[in-house]
Amino acid sequence: MADEVELRESMRGFFRGEKPGFFQQNQHLKYIAPAMAVMVLLSVVPTLFTIIIAFTNYRLGWEFDRARIVWFGNFHRLFSGGDPDFWHSVWISVLFMVLATAIELALGFFIASLLNSTEFPLKPVVIGILIIPLAMTPSIAAQMWKLMLNAEYGIVNYLLQSLFDLKIIWLSKDLAFWSVLLVDVWQFTPFVALIIYAGLRSLPSEPYESAAIDGASRLQLLRYVTLPMLRKLVYLCLLMRAIDSLKLFDTAFVLTQGGPGNATEFLSLHVFRLANAQNGLIGRAAAVALVLLVIVGVISQILIKQQRKGEC
Repeated sequence: MADEVELRESMRGFFRGEKPGFFQQNQHLKYIAPAMAVMVLLSVVPTLFTIIIAFTNYRLGWEFDRARIVWFGNFHRLFSGGDPDFWHSVWISVLFMVLATAIELALGFFIASLLNSTEFPLKPVVIGILIIPLAMTPSIAAQMWKLMLNAEYGIVNYLLQSLFDLKIIWLSKDLAFWSVLLVDVWQFTPFVALIIYAGLRSLPSEPYESAAIDGASRLQLLRYVTLPMLRKLVYLCLLMRAIDSLKLFDTAFVLTQGGPGNATEFLSLHVFRLANAQNGLIGRAAAVALVLLVIVGVISQILIKQQRKGEC
């Protein structure tokens, strides 16, 4: 009823030659204003605070008037080698992102193709099983795997010793990185598989029928028919998994706390160590967080541009 009254008033004003105001032209603002306010409070304000703190020597527990502006001193310390663990964190973070994203996309596509090409009575059960890792929070999944990978009483080593008389220290310095990668692949490969499977089920059959008449092989069907039609979904999975794996924290923290040594100290864990475990160096930690934000933003923009380039 109120909307009808507003519409009538606006129409009368239009015929009288009156120009509608800003809020009359943008009626949707009153509906999205609460969500925008929450976003500003939870996202924009902390980001601005992080940017400001990154240019100071602020430490945890200090009064704000005690902090001094150091301008780019924190960033110079990072890039000049003053923080010896920074470049190691950058390297293993990027390596983890590349490996995790590539493996999850390949396995997810393979699983989705199997589900799409095969019909069997228990398919709904299999799809339900794939949802289980996604329903678990990464911290709980990591805790479960930490027990399973325990060198002394974990079920993985129990099976290896029973079958092959083999014992592996999964969370040692040499294998901790690969153990974290294993857990991430286990948890998020189903995510890619379900998205690709949904895309495969929605593809039209006409292009496949035409290609089959022309004598196309399965590999040619995959390369020239399936992948081009799934391009958007593949880039969506690539973008989401690349960003998530680059800012990985909870899985690595529960499994190894960044160790042994700094074997799994990804950038997010490096921020945590500087801010909490090393005298509360908030300014330096904020600088590392901004570097991580820039890396995520650059990679996101590259992937988005590649996706749009394919649509032109």
